[in-house]
Amino acid sequence: MSLIYKPIFSILLNALSLFLLLKFVPEITFTGGIWFFVIGGVILGLLNLFVRPFLKFLSLPLVFLTGGLFLIVINGFILWFLSYFMGVLNFYDVALVFPNFISYAIGAVVFGVINFATNLFFK
Repeated sequence: MSLIYKPIFSILLNALSLFLLLKFVPEITFTGGIWFFVIGGVILGLLNLFVRPFLKFLSLPLVFLTGGLFLIVINGFILWFLSYFMGVLNFYDVALVFPNFISYAIGAVVFGVINFATNLFFK
C-alpha cells in the first residue's frame, strides 16, 4: 500500500469502527453527522498510533497476569481519550457522549472486538 493510501485507509477503518460501535451500543451518542466520523477517525488513528502502544507497554505485566483482559481497560482509556479530545477540540459541534461507566465498559469490549475483526479482515 502506498504512503498516501495507508493513512486514508486507516481513517476509514477507524470511522467504520466508530460507526459499528455506535450501532452495537445504543446508549453511546454522538453529534456532528459525517464530520464526527471523519474527525473521530483521525483522532482515533492518532491515539492508536501514539497512545495505545505506550499504554500497552506500561501495562504489559497486567496484560500477562489477566490473560489479555486488561486490554479492555486500555480500550476504555482510548475511548475516554477520544471523547475527551472531541470535547476539548470542539470541531463543528462534534461530540461523543458516554452516559455512564457501564457504557464505557461495554463500548470497550465491543470496540476491541470490532478492532480485532477489522484488523483481521482488512490487514
